[in-house]
Amino acid sequence: MNELVSRVATAAGVSEDTAQQAVAQILAFVKKEGPAGPVADMLAKIPGAGDLAASAEDEGGGGGMMGMLGGMMGGGGGLMALAGKLGSLGLGMGEMQTVGKEVFAYAREKAGEDVVGQIAGSIPGLSQFI
Repeated sequence: MNELVSRVATAAGVSEDTAQQAVAQILAFVKKEGPAGPVADMLAKIPGAGDLAASAEDEGGGGGMMGMLGGMMGGGGGLMALAGKLGSLGLGMGEMQTVGKEVFAYAREKAGEDVVGQIAGSIPGLSQFI
């Protein structure tokens, strides 16, 4: 997990702490919104990913105005809620896209294109971030 966090921090130009929190939020989002089988496969192939996702799920809340707007749109708010949570970490849209691209590139390396493709195909709008 340290390798992924360092990679995200470098690519997005953020601290390792911010990168870790952002990765946790993305993994928790994918775990909640994605298809159970492929997500479990991906999390199992990235050491520490399951625990990191669970840590973000335990935090709950957050998201500021974007999270509130996402919540008003029904359910968990999908990508809007995730954007709100990442925004509350101080990430702008460009940084969010960079973080997403790095997380999913790493996931492809560890779990394979097929697994990541199944996940991306099942979550509306996710493809713009990967």
